[in-house]
Amino acid sequence: MRFQANRDVFSEAVSFAVKLLPQRTTLPILSGVLIEATETGLILSSFDYEVSAQTEIAADVEETGRVLVSGRLLAEIASRMPNAPVRFESEDSRITVSCGSANFTLLSMPVEEYPSIPEISAESGLVPAEDFAAAIAQVAVAASRDDVTPVITGVQLEVSENSLGLVATDRYRVAVREINWDSGSNTSSETLTALVPARTLQEVGKTFGHSGTISVAITNKDDRELIAFTADKKTVTSLLIKGNFPPVRRLFPETVDNYAVMNTAELIEATRRVQLVLEREAALRFTFTSEGLTLEAIGSEQAQARETVDAILTGGDTVVSLKPQFLLDGLSAVHSEFVRISFTKTENPNKPGPVLITSQTSRESAGSDSYRYLLQPNLLLR
Repeated sequence: MRFQANRDVFSEAVSFAVKLLPQRTTLPILSGVLIEATETGLILSSFDYEVSAQTEIAADVEETGRVLVSGRLLAEIASRMPNAPVRFESEDSRITVSCGSANFTLLSMPVEEYPSIPEISAESGLVPAEDFAAAIAQVAVAASRDDVTPVITGVQLEVSENSLGLVATDRYRVAVREINWDSGSNTSSETLTALVPARTLQEVGKTFGHSGTISVAITNKDDRELIAFTADKKTVTSLLIKGNFPPVRRLFPETVDNYAVMNTAELIEATRRVQLVLEREAALRFTFTSEGLTLEAIGSEQAQARETVDAILTGGDTVVSLKPQFLLDGLSAVHSEFVRISFTKTENPNKPGPVLITSQTSRESAGSDSYRYLLQPNLLLR
């Protein structure tokens, strides 16, 4: 196999192919990138039985063929090549990569032992790339990082006729966002769901965020449920997480009469300052009154902190204790100048319910987006 390719194009393609590969794998062959030189260009693929990535690029192919080479090593080499065309040659088990005055010789891996890349069926629908990437960033932060319960380490995608819902939870908070969905020629009226690993979905958002439109395909083949994302001659597939996602949407209240509105950036900065004195995992006390919001942190006998922030309160005074990082995650995902924090009720009048965080266009007007973040407070600090 022999070809020559643009250095930047080739480097970006290898980087994309290896991005989703695990740092460590029990099967060394799964750390490889499969390079196929065809008469029309190159196809670069990676697959570890759970996630696959594939991209096509243009190249001057002198001799077609297929080779398997260590992915991360090739990505490191390609990213550090001088600014000149990359020439790639393979003969038997040896691969020569040259670029300008730089030359590397690598050993190929046994391509015949590499698993087949998943094939994708017809697309299920289309989503606006920018909105999808923004929604992933807002919601995935609430997914659990504890592999003990795999079902909540994913983001649930819920497809209806013309909307796509994204939902994530780690039992302490729930994040939800809706965006437009174009079902195209797919006339099926059934509701589709797909539970996608949060880490994979986050990489999809970063990779395809500026691609205009992303094609999404949800398929069930050979008892393997897959989802595929395609844009700009790049495709990422992922096995879906098996299991029933908890029905967390029912936790959101239909209406809330008691809420406070404040400047988002001011609240973020105040929270970051006051939390400095806290012990790890400790909560901040937030007191909402008609005079504003007071943040208090009792870290130890040596350090306490207190700060006030302007807030407009509707309803009665409220005191809640919240983990600062969980609050900051929600506030950072609200892409508006102001934020509304609403106070839900529980059957116990002395125990506060979860707080609901939503965007606010101005001090008076609620935001127009569909992002909602529900955060469970800790017990009140006595």
